Amino acid sequence: MVESSKKIIVVDDELQILKVLKAYLEKAGFQVITAADGKAALAAFQREKPDFVILDLNLPGMDGLDICKAIRRDSNVPILILTARVEEADRLIGLELGADDYVIKPFSPREVVARVRTIFRRVGSNAAVLEVIQVGDLAIDIEQHTVTLAGRSIDLTPTEFDILVTLARQPKRVFSRYQIMEQAQGDAFEGYERTIDAHIKNIRLKLEPNPKKPVYIHTVFGVGYKFDAGHAAQ
Repeated sequence: MVESSKKIIVVDDELQILKVLKAYLEKAGFQVITAADGKAALAAFQREKPDFVILDLNLPGMDGLDICKAIRRDSNVPILILTARVEEADRLIGLELGADDYVIKPFSPREVVARVRTIFRRVGSNAAVLEVIQVGDLAIDIEQHTVTLAGRSIDLTPTEFDILVTLARQPKRVFSRYQIMEQAQGDAFEGYERTIDAHIKNIRLKLEPNPKKPVYIHTVFGVGYKFDAGHAAQ
């Protein structure tokens, strides 16, 4: 199984959650490291260099959002947030900091395993496609999973990369949020459609010279988004 080579760190201060997720993920073939607080999580991340992070937001000592921000300074490893916060704005903050997806507590451990597998499949399938999308100074290399702008590397998370590829492959086509979610994510999860805006905001902050006046990803009000780089080469 491809999972056997993948290492996951699970961070949660509830020991029962750590125990259950570790059991389910190991049964699915993953290697699992656990941490119960923020400092231990960052130390384990630096030491183990995992392929995936499952991160609770409510942690003692160091908030999960701060951990997410710290990880994103050094790595684009996929991050799945676990949260008991019911307000959508709280969940979107995690996505804006670079997380790929979230699961709301209480959750089914099988759902967590399914989300992890889905994200790994997306990353793996992208690596198998020989394709480079070149638009002016922007180059999106599907095989290498890299984005460069005028020779400068743009660091995107796996989810951000998938969304950009979805839009850039069909320039000027208007995608609804649901269509972006469906094509970029592969699996439609309840409530996820509203998080596309947070990911688009992240992509613009990293890619656009002026995120408030985007050159590449444009909003079509009342519908969704489109990739239209007609002025990118100027």
